[in-house]
Amino acid sequence: MFEKHAAAFLYAVSPVHVGAGNAVGVIDNPIQRERHTGHPSFAGSGIKGAVRHGYKALSGHQEDIPHDIQRDIQRLFGPEAGADSLHAGAVSFGDAQLVAFPVRSLKGGYVYATSPVTLERTRRLLTLIGVAHDWPDLPAVEPGQCRVVHPGLLSRDDRLHLEVFEYEAAATDCTALGAIASWLATHALPEGDGYRFFRDKLEKDLVLLSDTDFDYFVQHATLVEPHVRINEETGTADDGGLFYTENLPPEALLLAPLSTSRTRTGQQEDHLEAQAVMARMQTVMNGRLLQIGGDATTGRGQVITRLVAAHSEGGNA
Repeated sequence: MFEKHAAAFLYAVSPVHVGAGNAVGVIDNPIQRERHTGHPSFAGSGIKGAVRHGYKALSGHQEDIPHDIQRDIQRLFGPEAGADSLHAGAVSFGDAQLVAFPVRSLKGGYVYATSPVTLERTRRLLTLIGVAHDWPDLPAVEPGQCRVVHPGLLSRDDRLHLEVFEYEAAATDCTALGAIASWLATHALPEGDGYRFFRDKLEKDLVLLSDTDFDYFVQHATLVEPHVRINEETGTADDGGLFYTENLPPEALLLAPLSTSRTRTGQQEDHLEAQAVMARMQTVMNGRLLQIGGDATTGRGQVITRLVAAHSEGGNA
């Protein structure tokens, strides 16, 4: 049974391609999406695999893996398939769901767009994990309307311009949304001067759209890149070798649940309580750069992680 819990925020600092296989359509290599919402997501198994694969680097070791790190990998994440001794791992990641999505804006460069369903699902997950938060209820927002924290995003006629679309601000500012934006800026992004600009921007440039309008952007405003397959013999493009790959854009914010249990190797010398396992995950993940998904050799998949522990376990990470 998993005893300790934390919220794992994942903030993209490069395009991220967590693939869903091939597809019939314009995009040959789409990203993973939830079936019922169509929102981009990361499978929990993929996050766990990325953390396991990167545990050596995340622990600060670049050369041969020390014995204690190898031992940690086995008892925290479970043995490799086909190992002589099999046991369950002590770390569990749930699927990451979308919290905020970057959308190009006439003012401010881009905004962090979100929706009522997105924020309510985030609130529900934080509640289930046990992370303390005091979010006020959001006001209604209709299609074609928006709610903003910072009036400076609006034009003179109180309109917000995103991509080629125009939205009427139901009010020039929204205190409820501002409270949520402030909480996210404090807890979802890492501390330190390197992230101050983005914490400040998230706090003032979070924009609430209707679920219908938000769904349009998460479906059609991702980063789609053309690629060309090169013929090894000629060094030129293969005939018919053009294909398109979809990426989650940089500055997207997602949230996944992280749970830990005591280690289950059956060996007394390997025993760690759930709190000690969570402490190790805090050490290797909190505020660290993680590579997730494909195309790592082209700089894709770079995300910054921030762990926020359940309030019964000491509050913020």
